[in-house]
Amino acid sequence: MRVDGNKVTVAETIFYALSGGQESDAGTIGGYDVLEAQWLDGDIVYTLADKHDLKPGDGVLIAIDWERRYRLMRLHFAAELVLEIVYRTFPAIQKIGAHIAVDKARIDFAWDDTLSAHIPEIEEAVLELIRADHEIKSSFSDRANLRRTWHIAGFATVPCGGTHLRRTSEIGEIYLKRKNPGKGKERLEIYLSD
Repeated sequence: MRVDGNKVTVAETIFYALSGGQESDAGTIGGYDVLEAQWLDGDIVYTLADKHDLKPGDGVLIAIDWERRYRLMRLHFAAELVLEIVYRTFPAIQKIGAHIAVDKARIDFAWDDTLSAHIPEIEEAVLELIRADHEIKSSFSDRANLRRTWHIAGFATVPCGGTHLRRTSEIGEIYLKRKNPGKGKERLEIYLSD
């Protein structure tokens, strides 16, 4: 373990750090709350509250808030499915942003038209994939550079280093909302029904 004030790094971790628009895990290191986990120069750097007594070399117990992680996993993979369906429906559309939080996921697109009329068909296509209970396989496409993919047989293989479920049915029921964040942009928000 390395300690620099309230910034800590560890040799091995179970934390998912802020990446690809997905918020970081919450939890503790050595019993201290992690305020933030982010990538910095190839390491995950954890920000703890200022008053901790951790020292370099300490062995620590790391715990994540599993309920939060699992909800983020479900929303993340729901967003992955929505994105793939949108790409198939509108081959020229471009993703320009995304954010995965515990209350919802969102995907932003560069698109001059409205997606409103297409929401029911996009939502239904995603729900069909969820209800089909497909196996989701995650693997490294390039282990040395930590590049990973997810794969659903007969549907897609997609590069993604995020947190993945084992089966599409784990997502549960979802619904979509459309927002207009500005001229030439469309936003789809994804919510879990539970």
